[in-house]
Amino acid sequence: MATSKEDMQTNNLTTRRYKEGDSEWSSMHDKIFLEDTSYKCPTYVHRTPPCQGSCPSGEDIRGWLDIVRGIETPPEGMTKEEYAFQRSTTANPFPAMMGRVCPAPCQDGCNRNDLDDFVGINSVEQYIGDSAFSEKYKFAGLPDLGDKKVAIIGGGVAGMSAAYHLRKFGIASTIFDDHAELGGMMRYGIPGYRTPRDVMNHECMRILDMGGIETKLNTRVGKDVPVADLEKDYDAVLWALGCKNGRGLFIEDWKDVPNCVTAVDFLEQFNLGEMKYTGKKIVCVGGGDTSIDVVSVSRRIGTLKAMGDEKPEDSAEGRVKHGDIADADKEPCTNVTLTALFKQEEMTAAEHEVNDALVEGVTIMNEVMPVEIIKDADGRATALKLVDSKFENNAPVAVEGGKEYIVECDLIVSAIGQFGDLEGTEDMDNGRSLIDADKFFQVPGKPGHFVAGDIVRPHLLTTAIGQGSVVAETIKQFIEQKEVKKRPKVDVHHFNIMNKLNEADLAPTDYNYGLSEDEQRGTDSSDYAIHNYQDRSEKEIISTDRMFMGHFEAEARNLRTEDVPSSDAVLGHFAERMNGLAEEGAVAEANRCMSCGMCFECDNCVIFCPQDAVFRVKKDQATTGRYVDTDYSKCIGCHICSDVCPTGYIDMGMGE
Repeated sequence: MATSKEDMQTNNLTTRRYKEGDSEWSSMHDKIFLEDTSYKCPTYVHRTPPCQGSCPSGEDIRGWLDIVRGIETPPEGMTKEEYAFQRSTTANPFPAMMGRVCPAPCQDGCNRNDLDDFVGINSVEQYIGDSAFSEKYKFAGLPDLGDKKVAIIGGGVAGMSAAYHLRKFGIASTIFDDHAELGGMMRYGIPGYRTPRDVMNHECMRILDMGGIETKLNTRVGKDVPVADLEKDYDAVLWALGCKNGRGLFIEDWKDVPNCVTAVDFLEQFNLGEMKYTGKKIVCVGGGDTSIDVVSVSRRIGTLKAMGDEKPEDSAEGRVKHGDIADADKEPCTNVTLTALFKQEEMTAAEHEVNDALVEGVTIMNEVMPVEIIKDADGRATALKLVDSKFENNAPVAVEGGKEYIVECDLIVSAIGQFGDLEGTEDMDNGRSLIDADKFFQVPGKPGHFVAGDIVRPHLLTTAIGQGSVVAETIKQFIEQKEVKKRPKVDVHHFNIMNKLNEADLAPTDYNYGLSEDEQRGTDSSDYAIHNYQDRSEKEIISTDRMFMGHFEAEARNLRTEDVPSSDAVLGHFAERMNGLAEEGAVAEANRCMSCGMCFECDNCVIFCPQDAVFRVKKDQATTGRYVDTDYSKCIGCHICSDVCPTGYIDMGMGE
């Protein structure tokens, strides 16, 4: 979460270099006037920003923010939006979707939280994705396909991400999925008012349009296609089948009570368009985004004024499929309640999703745990008993002497977790209805088999996307019969200065091995190397203690607006809630990025250098990361340039 105003005041956060009460100005004499007796000179060091280090997909967030705000310019003939799209999709092929629904751990990691509030990374990513949708951008620079092919079991974001990254390596794939459409939980687990289907369909089809990616839908591996056939016909097999079974509540009689269902089933039937109303009194146990989706959907679809003999669990579990229902026959649910073990501010659901649910008329009960299903004579749930709870040793326990609550209901929905459906492929089961993976996402003991996504451990969509990228690299090395490379300490899609220099036709020339010993000296003026630059991005994430935070002024976020219906207007409201930023707002928000770990061309080092040793690189030789340079014949090692560098890009390390 962003740093609150209360924390700013309580903890006395400041960017000043002096403590309260300091009255003496420290002498700069020793720093400036030692002249050539000092041996330390500036070097330019690229480090990973914490937003990227916190992103499970490993996106070059700083890079595409710099493109949107105009610091990093696109190649001739390309708009900044298309260039930002190409940069963002080096990691994540779903920018429009992730800009909407990702809970954004990158924003929690953002260094700007130490100043005022995080950069709205999601909002700028949505702008990039929506621009790509409206302009119909395609993926560029694809290599020719080779003769290798991978079977991918599962068409969710992990499988689609893997197919995408494999195609960028020139490796073809076939995606097997037991649904009629691609998208996995992004399609069948999230309502369309959060993930608009036209945009999602476009992002899925854009991957297929790369060529070399076949699909076999409505096909279940292990039933319709034997695993042995995949092993024979493909060079590798990737298991990315997700977790399509929901976990029930861990209380007595859950499995035996008919009107107790899981959130996975409930949301799938809604997203298939086959559940268009529900019961009158809904209780959902959870606290994450899935539980918010259940209660928000319930408020939107409502119930029938006259349910007749139909039971709400019949449609929630797919036994009854609803046709078109006249609005006049529907009414809002009497009560829709969400219960959570955590305090509201500690719920894993996105804060704005929780707030939206409250506006829409959902009742949220926090720090309570279910203990009993109250049933009628027919064995149907009529209420859920809950008690005040707290956590001890990471487990919920009832508060001694706490209150009891009876919440009436005709449908109880469990949204407390998911597990895989491995029917027909039981030999892959690790005993927890998941599949084991090593650190390279290989299946232990099964050469040629790989695994990624929720079936390893249920987590975020962006986590599955990131794993799809990593496993694609592992599969490539396996197919090439190479030893799997050790992953870097900071395992993300790093900015590569050589790529940027090649793009700008500024790449170093080939080294001339015929040079004499004297000619090899003074390489700061030679053109066969990248001088005065270190790339530590694979090992280091930059924090604000390396940055000159006094450069930045507090600036409010440019917020997206939301169309959140009131409790009186929510019935039948299926329009998208999140309104994306227009260009002006996206550029303004990108401008709040502090470009941690990379020069953003502020000129502080040039302005404050007392020796005029730091200078701007000539325009026809400059590019990202190569905006300034140092004349070491003038540098006296005072390290003022390093002190005033806002982004922490300058280290006093030359000569060590």
